[in-house]
Amino acid sequence: MTIFYFTLKRSFGSLTNLIFLTLAPIACIFFPAGEAWPALPYGYQYFGIIILFVAIRLTQIIIEDRARGVIKRLSVAPIRYFHYLSQNLFAYFVILILQCAIVIVGGLLRGQELYQPFALFTLYLSFSFTALAIALAWISIFRNKDIAFLVYMSLIFLMVLMGGIMMPLEMFPDLMKRIAVILPTFWFAEGLNWVVYGRQTSNFMLINGVLWLYTLVFLVLGSTRKMQ
Repeated sequence: MTIFYFTLKRSFGSLTNLIFLTLAPIACIFFPAGEAWPALPYGYQYFGIIILFVAIRLTQIIIEDRARGVIKRLSVAPIRYFHYLSQNLFAYFVILILQCAIVIVGGLLRGQELYQPFALFTLYLSFSFTALAIALAWISIFRNKDIAFLVYMSLIFLMVLMGGIMMPLEMFPDLMKRIAVILPTFWFAEGLNWVVYGRQTSNFMLINGVLWLYTLVFLVLGSTRKMQ
């Protein structure tokens, strides 16, 4: 069994992961639409929060391997660390892509108003990769998966609150609005607004470009630290 398939199997190995990876995305399809805000149905506005949680749950597998000494043993094994990490990340990418596809296709079948489904799917993919890269960089700091997860939950709450996912940024003071621009969640929220109201493709490309820039930065930070 290759590392890729073994990682897929492990990802669905616990009940918590099974709920996050299957039931949570499906539940988003059935959330109703809001009145004034958000413009998209609630499940599609808050799906970004689920993406952040799923990313940290998946990458905890790497912390488990480190605790068992698996990563240290790679230095004397025929498998290189880069191969191990890339196979793990590829498995996580596949899971996140499938989740995004389920949410979009399910919403279309149910008749949800998604405005521009393909653009929304593209935005979800970009944010999924960003979330996974952030989670990878985050777990490289910690040695205990429970501590990493609990602290990251607090970070997620701040990111989604200040980024405009949980409530409109117009409700915040000007200073907090300026700070929010540096958060990936801000650009995700801007992408959601573009899906509903946007017309210029260049703006949507800019939003995705910023998310991919975050992905590259955090991926480099997380992958260059071997977490030994």
